[in-house]
Parts: sequence; structure tokens; C-alpha cells
Amino acid sequence: MGKRAKRGKTETLALPVAGRVAIGAVAAAALGYGLLSRPASVQPIRKQAAHQAPAPSTPIHVAAPVQVPAQAPVPIPVPAPRIETPAVADAPGKFVRQVVDYVSHQPPGTVVIDTGNTFLYLVLNGGQAVRYGIGVGREGFTWSGEQVVARKTEWPDWRPPAEMISRQPYLPRFMAGGPGNPLGARAMYLGDTEYRIHGTNKPDTIGKRVSSGCIRLTNDDVMDLYDRVKVGAKVIVLPAQAAHRPFPGAPPDAAVSSQEPASPSSRPSAANAQPQSSRPKMADAQ
Repeated sequence: MGKRAKRGKTETLALPVAGRVAIGAVAAAALGYGLLSRPASVQPIRKQAAHQAPAPSTPIHVAAPVQVPAQAPVPIPVPAPRIETPAVADAPGKFVRQVVDYVSHQPPGTVVIDTGNTFLYLVLNGGQAVRYGIGVGREGFTWSGEQVVARKTEWPDWRPPAEMISRQPYLPRFMAGGPGNPLGARAMYLGDTEYRIHGTNKPDTIGKRVSSGCIRLTNDDVMDLYDRVKVGAKVIVLPAQAAHRPFPGAPPDAAVSSQEPASPSSRPSAANAQPQSSRPKMADAQ
């Protein structure tokens, strides 16, 4: 074979080899470009559970629980029952202010003072009356008769009369009205006398004979009576012996009818009381 034939054969064989190399290079380049242009897959990050603490790098020594001996339950003290102390005015139950059946021939608004039983009645309509417990004059200072309410005063001042000061020189000559005043919260003056229906700062004297002739009530009761009684109202003070009712079921003021003459002109005037002692009329000292 000649040289030209061999050369042609070599070139014919060399061409396919070069093509293969070129194809391989193109394929490799395409593969590399694909790998570079493709986004890397992101692996999801798993969050640690809040209750799972990371494993410590150093061991932790946990102390063994201390055994505490069980204690006996402490009993809870039961509070003592509360005892309410009754008001002083409520201590003697029969002297508590109350509405009672009271048949009387006196008009409503009349005040009847039962000296013997230490009660004051304010006559109402319908055969009833408001009954109050009272303190009355002590021995030698009781009196009876008919008067009227001449005037009314709230928290009255007190000026002991000269006769009282002569017997009790330690008394003040004047005391302004107030809680410490012996005349109490209210006063109703009877006619032109020095007698009064008034309150007291000593409620424990209700139901007793301790005054110098005045009629005393607790401050609560005298304020209630003060609001009910009008100036000019009639006040009947029964004598101590008239406390015994003439017949069963008769009202305390029934004894008045046996002492009053038939003629109204002969009755005691509103300005005159009938003291049951020879002592002069005096204001209340206690």
C-alpha cells in the first residue's frame, strides 16, 4: 500500500476518536453546569422540644429526697359564739318601749304618768297607748296633778335651783346641754313648775325612785316621746296610791275619774301641781 493510502486510513480512524473526546467534554461541561445551577436542598431544622433540655456536658449529681416525718394535723380552734350584750334600756324587759292595749277616757295625745308602777303612757287611738319605762321622784319628792306641756327643748341646759344647791353644794351652778348633762337629750317643761319630763345619762335608774320630782326616760325614749307630744298636751300625774287599779282590767288612769269632781271648773289648773310633800318644787339633780 502506498503512503497516501496509509495516511488516509489514519486520518479516517483519528476523526472518530476526536469526536468522542469532544462529545465527552461537552457532556461533562453540561453536567457540571447542571449541578452548579441546581439549588441545594435545604434540610429542615428540627426544633428541640421545650421540655427536652440538651444533654449536659458534665454529669449532674441529684441529691436524694429528704424524708420529712409526717406531722399530726393541728386542730383548728372554733371561735366562741358571739354574745350580744343587750342595750341598757332593754335590760329590764318590762320597761322596753312598746305599744300596749290601753282603754282610756282621755283624748289621744294625753300623757298619763303612773307613778306607782313607773310607767308613762301616751294615749293613742283605738284603745292603745305607747308605754315607756320611767324613773320618778324619790320619797318625799313625789307629786300628782294635771299639767300641760308648756315648752320643749332639745339638749337642754341645767341650772340647779338654790334649794338643791343648799342640799348638794357640790353641784355645778350651770351645765350646758350635752351627753353629760343629767337632763339628757330632750326636756318637756310642765306648766310653770320646775318639773320636767326629760332624758337621762343614767339609764340604769329607769324603774326607780331617784329624782327630785322630775320624770325621766332613757334618751332614746325621750326623743321618741318628744317627737310625738305637742306643746299644750295634757299631762296627768297619778298619785302613787292610785297605782292600784279600782277593778280588774281598768286602765291605770281610771283612778283619776274617782278624784276628779263632776264640774270641770273645780279641777286642778294647768299651772298647779299637787306635791305629796311639803318640800318646794325642785329640778332633778340626778
